[in-house]
Amino acid sequence: MEEILNIKSRFESIKNHLDEKTKRLFCAAEAQIFGRGGIKKVHQATNVSEKTISKGLKELNQPDILDKNKNKIRKSGGGRKKAIDKNPQLEKALLELVEPTVRGEPQSPLLWTTKSLRKLSTELIDKGFNASHTVVGDILKANKFSLQANRKTDEGSGHIDRDKQFNHIHNKVKEFQEANNPVISIDAKKKELIGNFKNNGQEWHSKANPTEVKVYDFLSCAEGKITPYGIYDITNNLGWVNVGIDKDTSEFAVQSIRNWWYKMGKELYNDATELLINADGGGSNGSRVRLWKKELQTLSTEIGLKITVCHFPPGTSKWNKIEHRLFSYISKNWRGRPLTSYEVAVNLIASTTTEKGLKVKCELDTNKYETGKKISDEEFDKINIIRDEFHGNWNYTISPKID
Repeated sequence: MEEILNIKSRFESIKNHLDEKTKRLFCAAEAQIFGRGGIKKVHQATNVSEKTISKGLKELNQPDILDKNKNKIRKSGGGRKKAIDKNPQLEKALLELVEPTVRGEPQSPLLWTTKSLRKLSTELIDKGFNASHTVVGDILKANKFSLQANRKTDEGSGHIDRDKQFNHIHNKVKEFQEANNPVISIDAKKKELIGNFKNNGQEWHSKANPTEVKVYDFLSCAEGKITPYGIYDITNNLGWVNVGIDKDTSEFAVQSIRNWWYKMGKELYNDATELLINADGGGSNGSRVRLWKKELQTLSTEIGLKITVCHFPPGTSKWNKIEHRLFSYISKNWRGRPLTSYEVAVNLIASTTTEKGLKVKCELDTNKYETGKKISDEEFDKINIIRDEFHGNWNYTISPKID
């Protein structure tokens, strides 16, 4: 290890004064000193490819080759252009291939794909792109993909049609986006206590001057409790959060969507004819909840849009885009800050942004929502619902009623 660090130190001190050829010869000379295993050590120290170092060794051992090429020094920026520079559409085509099988850890900036580099390369060639598996790997790394092994995190068995449903959702999203119809990802964030309570995370303060909060997080000591219900516009990278102070019911969920439509969505999608909702399979917007469908019927008739819903399969809620494209950033924005009032909570949510341009609007919902409402068979039969042939319990469309 010390030998590698010494090479690195020598290389760093001189590399800015070396051209392509002298850099190659310097690395070759260092490798030659070590003998067996020298090429690998020099590569680790300098990040110069082993192939280049081998070429330098050949030049050192065969001076006639070096003399023959003594006047050939490539200009900075010269050489063969990268495949992505020749065809800017290559990166977009690759990411579209990966997208249906992408899984993202909500708390991690990295993504990973289950497709191999060679398989992706073959699919790109079939689409008319000239891209080797090496080029594919370089593009994926540049977009923060990584090759990872399996990890035991699944607490239960997945549904047999899990991957097919992911593909179904992906195709529906593309279909709606191409028609310029809105696509939203929805969910309720975990409830938060309002008051001078500890909020996980850290933020910068003057030394030895931390914010003092209550020792115990008892509801009886809180000024109230909030349920942030989020609507994430996948196409425009925009978020709307309806901060409820009462129960998380289906009425609350649909009211949150209604508020988003009138205060954000309608202006963006004035010519829309349909709305696509991606939602978890449980909770107030669950696939089996009758009240959820009845409230969607009321909303559909009110705004004049067909509403298509695609639920995620059981046990896959963390793959919902709203989790890692909106909620995770809200959590980062208010980490280490006590939510001392409703106003503080709303302002912290509304001030959430990202380097990729996420913008969030937020509003406090002071309405009361009754729990335990039952929908009779007669009421349910009046819902104008058409279920998809593929898992109609997960995928369905509710159309406006015409009197």
